[in-house]
Amino acid sequence: MTDNAATPLSWEELRRLPVPEWHPVSQLRLPATEVERAAFPAIDVHNHLGRWLSDGEWMIEDPDALVHVMDECDVETVVNLDGMWAEEVTANVERYDRAYPGRFLTFCQLDWSELAAPDGAARLRASLEDSARRGARGVKIWKNLGLTIRDADGALILPDDARVIAVVERAGELGLPVLIHTADPKAFFEPLDAHNERIDELMQMKEWWFGDRAVHPTFDRLLLAHRRLVEACPGTRFIGAHAGCAAEDLDLVESLLDDCPNYTIDIGGRMAELGRQPRRFRQLLERHPDRVLFGTDIYPATEEQYRLHFRFLETRDEAFEYAPGSEVPPQGRWTVSALGLDAATLERLYRTNARRVLGL
Repeated sequence: MTDNAATPLSWEELRRLPVPEWHPVSQLRLPATEVERAAFPAIDVHNHLGRWLSDGEWMIEDPDALVHVMDECDVETVVNLDGMWAEEVTANVERYDRAYPGRFLTFCQLDWSELAAPDGAARLRASLEDSARRGARGVKIWKNLGLTIRDADGALILPDDARVIAVVERAGELGLPVLIHTADPKAFFEPLDAHNERIDELMQMKEWWFGDRAVHPTFDRLLLAHRRLVEACPGTRFIGAHAGCAAEDLDLVESLLDDCPNYTIDIGGRMAELGRQPRRFRQLLERHPDRVLFGTDIYPATEEQYRLHFRFLETRDEAFEYAPGSEVPPQGRWTVSALGLDAATLERLYRTNARRVLGL
């Protein structure tokens, strides 16, 4: 019993205890391996430093402080996915890439709502060309393509739309890699019932539920569109965000890696999923050691969070929290186990693969 144990409940109270009020404390006693610096200078290919996700304020108030965190953890470079388009690209490039040469790479985005106009694809190709001139080093495609972006007739525009393919082909011609986030966790497309494993999270973020078939496509349809886009653009280098957008189905991810040599994945934001199937994910890494990239999707980045990722990749620790300090784990009520990767695989994952895909 802990020193701060709560007042015991009666058997009847326990029987009626609401699940949100159940916070079990693991009784496992296992060693925790500290890893302060990445085994090799790391490139974080999935992060957010701009103003897109923070109501107009810079996500990073003090870039010098972020560089200090990177230095302490041996993170060499961070990819900033928040360049957006036009002047916002320039603002991000000047704040990060040009102010700290070699430490940041800014990706642009595209205003896919332009496709509702007759000349929308041409406008977006021109936007890509403008962003490249302004210093963008890649393109981020977000999940709104397929979930919320609509055509002139009101129909959703999916990633395998011919106009999208034409735009993404142009990115390849410009030498811009494309980091693409399609759909969302599978549970976000499932019914809101007692079987949904992400119900804790969805109760907090109702707008993340896409299970209404009258409004949104199925998860499988979106991932099929994702595949078709990659297949249609063999000259474009892709990074499938969040473990190929299907961390719960690594067979699906691996089939695309098998079939498309222009496709890679990052691990950003998916420690919870990959860490509950560490042997299966190791199998994928062993089969495709050159196709998986280090990314975190943690913002603002902290030393503690980077070190948690290093622990996950480098040690053989078992059953530890992927979100320390959270009373209810945000992405599922489970712990994760580490991968214990060998040095050669770590070097590829942390650095070598990203340098190839990013053209460094």
